[in-house]
Amino acid sequence: MAQKKSLPRNKAEETSVLISIRIQPRASKNEIIRMEGGKLKIRLTAPPVDGAANEALVKFLSNQLHVGRAQVEIVSGHTGREKIIRIAGIDNDQAERLLKSNEK
Repeated sequence: MAQKKSLPRNKAEETSVLISIRIQPRASKNEIIRMEGGKLKIRLTAPPVDGAANEALVKFLSNQLHVGRAQVEIVSGHTGREKIIRIAGIDNDQAERLLKSNEK
C-alpha cells in the first residue's frame, strides 16, 4: 500500500522563514533595530519573567509582519536573549521588506 503524501492545507503551511534575533527586555519602547553585521535586535517593554517577553515578542512580530500569532513560533532560545523565530505564511523577501520598513 502506497503512503499518501499529505499536502499543505493552506498557503501559510507551505511557506515560512527563519529569523535570528536578539531581544532586549525591559526597554523603554518596543522597536526593531538593525545591529552591526545585519542582525536584528528587538527591544521589548516586557520583563523577562514567566514568559512575558516571549509572549510580547510573538505579539510584536505578528503585528509588524501582518500575520496571526499562531504563525509566529519561537524555535529556539526560549530562555535566552538570542532566539530563532519561524514565521509561517511569508517568505524571506516579504519578511525582510516588512521588518526593514519598521526599523528605527
